[in-house]
Amino acid sequence: MNTYLFVYDLMQFCGHSWIFTNMIIRFMSFGKDSLADTFYSIGLVMRLCQLLSTLEILHIFIGIDKSRLFPRFLQITERIIVLFVVINSQEEVQGKNVVCILFFLWNSLDVVRYTYNMLARTGIYYLPLTWLNFSLCILLYPLSVLAKAFAICVSLPYFESFGTYSIKIPFPFAFSIYFPYVLKMYLLVLFIGMYFTIQNLFSERKAHLGTGNTKQKRS
Repeated sequence: MNTYLFVYDLMQFCGHSWIFTNMIIRFMSFGKDSLADTFYSIGLVMRLCQLLSTLEILHIFIGIDKSRLFPRFLQITERIIVLFVVINSQEEVQGKNVVCILFFLWNSLDVVRYTYNMLARTGIYYLPLTWLNFSLCILLYPLSVLAKAFAICVSLPYFESFGTYSIKIPFPFAFSIYFPYVLKMYLLVLFIGMYFTIQNLFSERKAHLGTGNTKQKRS
């Protein structure tokens, strides 16, 4: 199982490193013009990485990963919903700058996290990397939630105009689901979930750094 988890972390590291490097090179080469087509350039690899990350819920459920299930479930589902339901379904949103910002925040977190995880699988604990892994997420995760919320707000006019995912069930049920209302309610869920996730991030940081014990593993 440790070998399997190492291979999983390696695959995620390679994917996110490719995305992160691609974004940096494109920005250095084309400047602000690179922001508009970020999704078209790296969206496929990003979607593959996020789909693959759903395995982490299974890892925790079957006991090979000792992370807490609920906070990890929240983080993964937030990304899946924003990426696949909001961004992928609205072409007009894909060219917005917030997509580039969101991808940059996600990959900054994941490149560090999967690097730390890979080394931890082999019993290597590097103090600066451990500190960065459990500190960077506390700063960047709230920023990523704000970016997700902004992406949802930007998408609302398009969901209202095109009626994407809105459903109207005919008589005798006479029931309808107006998807922009669902997204507005999800904004509340997003910020409530952030509270629980940040609590977990602080507890993880305390467990690994607060007592000076850097040899515990974060899965």
